[in-house]
Amino acid sequence: MNFPKQFICAGEAYSTYHNFVPAPYFRKVFFADTEDCRLRITGLGFYRVWINGKEITKGLLAPYISNPDHIVYFDDYDLSAYIQKGKNVLGFQLGNGMQNAPGGAIWDFDKATFRGAPKFSFMLEIGDTQTVSDSSVKTAPSPLYFDDLRAGVRYDARNEIKDWNLPDFDDKDWKNAHICETPKGEFRICEATPVLPTGEELKATVRKGKMKKYTPRGDVEKMTVPEDENDGKEGYLYDFGQNNAGIIRLKINGRPGQRVVMQFGELLTNGELDYDNINFYPDGFSQRDVYICKGGEEIFEPPFTYHGFRYCLVTGIDEAQATPELLTYIVCTSAPKETGSFCCSDDTANTLYKMCDASDRANFYYFPTDCPHREKNGWTGDAALSSEHMLMTMDISVSYREWLRNIRAAQKENGMLPGIIPTFDWGYGWGNGPAWDAALIFIPYFTYRFTGDKEILSENADAISLYLRYASTKRDENGLLAYGLGDWCPIGGKVKPDLKFTDSVTIIACSKMASFIFGVLGKTDEKAFADKLCFELREAVRTHLIDKDACIADTGCQTSQAMALYYGLFDENETKKATEYLIKIIHENGDFLDTGILGARVIFHVLSAAGESELAWKMITRKEFPSYAAFIGFGETTIPECFELPGAGNYSHNHHMFCDIKNWFISSVAGLRYNPNGTDHRYVLIKPEFIGGLEFAEASYASPHGDIFVRWERKNGEIKLHVRTAEDISAEIVLPDGTHIKHRGDMVYPVR
Repeated sequence: MNFPKQFICAGEAYSTYHNFVPAPYFRKVFFADTEDCRLRITGLGFYRVWINGKEITKGLLAPYISNPDHIVYFDDYDLSAYIQKGKNVLGFQLGNGMQNAPGGAIWDFDKATFRGAPKFSFMLEIGDTQTVSDSSVKTAPSPLYFDDLRAGVRYDARNEIKDWNLPDFDDKDWKNAHICETPKGEFRICEATPVLPTGEELKATVRKGKMKKYTPRGDVEKMTVPEDENDGKEGYLYDFGQNNAGIIRLKINGRPGQRVVMQFGELLTNGELDYDNINFYPDGFSQRDVYICKGGEEIFEPPFTYHGFRYCLVTGIDEAQATPELLTYIVCTSAPKETGSFCCSDDTANTLYKMCDASDRANFYYFPTDCPHREKNGWTGDAALSSEHMLMTMDISVSYREWLRNIRAAQKENGMLPGIIPTFDWGYGWGNGPAWDAALIFIPYFTYRFTGDKEILSENADAISLYLRYASTKRDENGLLAYGLGDWCPIGGKVKPDLKFTDSVTIIACSKMASFIFGVLGKTDEKAFADKLCFELREAVRTHLIDKDACIADTGCQTSQAMALYYGLFDENETKKATEYLIKIIHENGDFLDTGILGARVIFHVLSAAGESELAWKMITRKEFPSYAAFIGFGETTIPECFELPGAGNYSHNHHMFCDIKNWFISSVAGLRYNPNGTDHRYVLIKPEFIGGLEFAEASYASPHGDIFVRWERKNGEIKLHVRTAEDISAEIVLPDGTHIKHRGDMVYPVR
């Protein structure tokens, strides 16, 4: 099928926070004498589609979330199972999505030149005949009178149109659609995994409660909200027991005109729902759904949005309606399939792993987001840091490949990248830099390492080369780099490493990965440039930012020392002394973690490489703050954005950028290291760390060439190691005493 080029809309008016324009319905009647029927469709921003009253939309936010000046995504549907001989009808509903984002405190989505009313295009193939979207399509307002990806939706069931999407509905009073401007972006079929329910549905405990006063950020547009939505109004608090992401199913026996307001959040303060940490939006539009009843038994699931939350404060209902059955939490993600796993005999470690996993999945909606409630933005720095551990545990390589197309589309001619993708024009002047831009290199590198997909390297090679050449022009008189964000969200609030150090070392890491990528592709000139840049930056860092006599990197903090060790800034004869210094400063800090996101990504791997896995384990699982396990004591069910005491800051409680401990649990504690050098997709290194006090640890990975399983178990002072690999995979076992064992198949080995 070709791509239809003609777009239609209901009119030029579009929703704002002050003036609501309902999401439009559309109908297209057609006749068929064959079941051979296909549909190609896009919606800007989102669409839903029905055939003869049956919804067939692929997922929650179809077709994708993108800048339509860059890429316009289409979906294909086979309609043969739904077609009837004779008269048929296609029904559509459009949501705003990126096409009309009313904006927040920052990001400038509302200033986008492409902003306008939702529009769409479709092509219907019936046998050899093609029908495209045109002004013969009929349109009318739907009951969904406001919708936004971030702010939520508002629906008036009294305005429902019975049987509007059935063939024999009389649409004589509906208007004809308008032909509108075709978007500028490249037309593509969306290959990313759709956003779907996971199958997990949560019920809540219910009690009376109210909302804490909401204070939007100062630069957010101010507006007055209806009195029955004011913060502080009492209602019923639904606690679903875990922070997650998805939508609500409302099931109510309502009264005509009854207004049900559902405010979502992840925090309680003094027992009140507190959503001040999501304060990028005007009062009344921070993760809020409103439903107006038509009367009788009603069921509603909001389209075109999703929320990150644990709690929902419902106002406008009476005590008899406030039952657990009123609301069901439908957990959603576009990363439902597990590829890796971990568990052990320690409940704390298991809980932390599950918290990380929940954060990963709640933050994967087509691409990795920074949080599912406040921003829903594709921050590149978060994604770079999480790419390895996400690929170890989730089937997301196709979605990564799709998102990388959007990253390349956002790259400037000089190689510069923005900090969030998609974006209109925000994130180039702030919020980017090497540690964020690294997503362009880290994601294809790790995707290839775990999947063997060479195409993802080919597709991104030119963009990677362009970026490295851009980075090389940013060096100062000492050959160092400092043009981005540093060790973000540091414990204690103060960034300790010099930006010149973290930026320069990150580009060293990027250059090494790029060299590997260019080597795989046989791009000798590009590889030579990456190698030269890596060498020159390493020399500059060692000359100006490393005390080679004391073997201390930069400011001598945990992040600087760990990054220098992890990324090879010390020579071989310096490594022992440099590691001893790292251990010394950790001990001086009471064996507590003292890094930001860049240091936390590498420090535990560095400690394991030095034979200090017990120290890493202690730093992660100790109950005292600051540690990961302290989050459990605080009542968290996902990993927060910052290491902060409860109530100490206005931050997100569901981020994934500190979640690489998933990787460490699998690769160090259980010891499963699939294709560690990236050169053999039929090889796994098994190198477990037998943490004292653990009775067992196990991990699995579903590789492209078969499943891998490892479990070690301690009984009566003896350890047995069970390794099972698919027939096509070879394994090498390396034990702490230096013993090497070549392995194939399913075997149990006594260790000591």
